[in-house]
Amino acid sequence: MIPIRDHNPSQRTPYITWGLMALNIVIFFSYWSFLDEPRRLYFFYQDWALVPQTVLNGQYLHTLITYMFLHGGFMHLAGNMLFLWIFGDNLEDELGHLKFLLFYILAGIGAAVVQIAADPSSNIPIVGASGAIAGVMGGYLLLFPKAKIDILFIFIVFFKIFPIPAWITLGIWFGLQLLNGIISDANSGVAYWAHAGGFIVGALVMLPAWINRGGRDFWEKTHGHPDHPETRYSRSTIPIISRRKK
Repeated sequence: MIPIRDHNPSQRTPYITWGLMALNIVIFFSYWSFLDEPRRLYFFYQDWALVPQTVLNGQYLHTLITYMFLHGGFMHLAGNMLFLWIFGDNLEDELGHLKFLLFYILAGIGAAVVQIAADPSSNIPIVGASGAIAGVMGGYLLLFPKAKIDILFIFIVFFKIFPIPAWITLGIWFGLQLLNGIISDANSGVAYWAHAGGFIVGALVMLPAWINRGGRDFWEKTHGHPDHPETRYSRSTIPIISRRKK
């Protein structure tokens, strides 16, 4: 199940979202050439990736921010940028450009703190925008729990797009991060607690904005949907060519 788009159009140009995507992509390709050189990549990650044990020792504190602009591979980058593209523009629309940038950075730092607390002795480098983007998803869920999100469902050779409310899509995603965080070992290669932590931090940071909009009254007013008309996508169809009678 892969989210591919939402039905929630932004009312302003999402310059920060686009800028974050561009920055992540440019930085990734700046070191892409030595991803298959373990020694060189090790020293690069030591300087810029988040290593919980090192940060707890008071060293390389800048990695609390820099780690969220690094990725371990092309698919890691592509998946994160897809989620940022789907959900980022709407929060930027609600918060404004600079406040959204601050929100994104705080969510990423919060995700890092939760991951460090979950495994403080780890010396495994952590990279990825997933924690910050999870924060965006948490904030999105608080403001637009019933916004429609199109999910691409793939089962072997069968695939279909379903519109599903955000609270189901993001609720399932968050639940999976918690479950995997509990049952996975420290060497799983995925920072599940950073994902779950970022999601929670994002919802908490967005809470004042939700309250300022009326809290529950805001939900009752909008019915959990965006307070503007949703985007409607036309269904793709396969043209049928009828036979001509001779």
